[in-house]
Amino acid sequence: MTMGEESSSEVKTEEPLGVEDASFPRKLDERQTRLWLMPLLLGTGLGFAIALGGVGAFKHNAAPQQNAVANKPASPVKPAMTVTIAAVEPASIAQTLATTGTVAASDLIPVLPQTNGLQIQQIPENVKEGAFVKKGQVLAVLDDSILQTQISQAKADVQSKQADVTSKQADVTSKQATVSANLAIVKQRQADLAQAQARLEEAEKNFQRYQKLAASGAISQQELDTRSYTVKTATEGVRLAKENIRSAQANVGGSQANISIAQANVNKAQADVRNSAAKVGQLQTQIGQTLVVAPVSGIIAEKLARVGDVTGVPPQTQVGNIIGGTQKLFSIIRDRKLELQAKVPEIQLPLVKVGATVDVTSDLNRLVKLEGRVREIEPMVNDQRREAIVKIDIRATNLLKPGMFARAAITTNNAMGMTVPQKAVQPQPDGSVIVFMLSGEDIVRAQKVELGEPINGNRVEIKSGLKLGDRVVVKGAGYLKDGDKVLVARD
Repeated sequence: MTMGEESSSEVKTEEPLGVEDASFPRKLDERQTRLWLMPLLLGTGLGFAIALGGVGAFKHNAAPQQNAVANKPASPVKPAMTVTIAAVEPASIAQTLATTGTVAASDLIPVLPQTNGLQIQQIPENVKEGAFVKKGQVLAVLDDSILQTQISQAKADVQSKQADVTSKQADVTSKQATVSANLAIVKQRQADLAQAQARLEEAEKNFQRYQKLAASGAISQQELDTRSYTVKTATEGVRLAKENIRSAQANVGGSQANISIAQANVNKAQADVRNSAAKVGQLQTQIGQTLVVAPVSGIIAEKLARVGDVTGVPPQTQVGNIIGGTQKLFSIIRDRKLELQAKVPEIQLPLVKVGATVDVTSDLNRLVKLEGRVREIEPMVNDQRREAIVKIDIRATNLLKPGMFARAAITTNNAMGMTVPQKAVQPQPDGSVIVFMLSGEDIVRAQKVELGEPINGNRVEIKSGLKLGDRVVVKGAGYLKDGDKVLVARD
């Protein structure tokens, strides 16, 4: 219905005045509402028509542009980055036997006190476990007051023994004088014998002459008897003189025996002096031994001594540290030398040779990368574990200590293999390893490989995944992905 028709209808449907007056406000509101909606509806319709026309125009204008882009030739893909490459090369690869073991001191030297029964008076502050000490360095000082007292007593005993020697020597001199006197008496008795023999000889001659006179009657029998008595008296005198000589000679023998006894007493006294002097020397030596010194240069592995301990009387906690009846005070690793006592199964033991090189590492410290050498293979095999101990010399280091666990890769032989630079190898999150091979001249492909042993620190063995002559990316490999285009740097 048009606006004119609406107006005529309104005219035709007029109601009586009373009714019109009541509905007039309502009709006025309806008309005002229609008058307000009319512009809004007209504006909405006009906007919708303009929008439809704009979309059509856009489609008309955009189609040629899209056709132009589609018909434009594609630009070439730029390389991802510049890289360097290296070829897979042959190399002599050391075949190794992996094992584990315990670090130990190559030569552990116990430090024992040279004198027992003395209290430890002092230990220098720098003497502690792990410290390096030089040969002859003082490790502990023992109390020497008891020894000093014993030395004074021994010196006094020496002086007493020397005085006794002097007395005994004087007695020997006296006995020697007695012998001389008795020898003089013997000589005197020998002279008396000579006189008695002369008188006897004279008496015998006179008696023989008087016998002739008596036979001729020149003298009386009484006179002859007198001469006979004189002979007897002289004979007795000779006998007594001889007896006196024997007695004097016996006195000489007794005196000489006394000299021997006196000399023996002197010798004994002199021996007592020497014993006392030796005791003094021994005590003085022990005074020097109150300084406990390092017998060798090296690292202190154990410090068992404490100030106040008495040497030779260890605490209950150190009963197991007695060596030859003497308490151990310290242990020193000679020249800081260590060894790895590796366990090798008996079936693999023939592969290990004395002098073979060994790579030693530690699970606790990745800095431990030492090169050792097999020094000794113990002849005994453990009958329960069927293992033998292989002793491997390793250089001195602060990274390893006796008792620590370590791993060893013992070189058994050498074989030819393939290697690539270490930088070409790219570990993956899943634990695999890849390298980027150059395919053609400028495209890289990811290739999974199996690694072997590191070679000379900058190359690594490839067990599988590559072949000799393959080209792999070195510099820049960590920034690539499979299928990237690269620019190969030329030397």
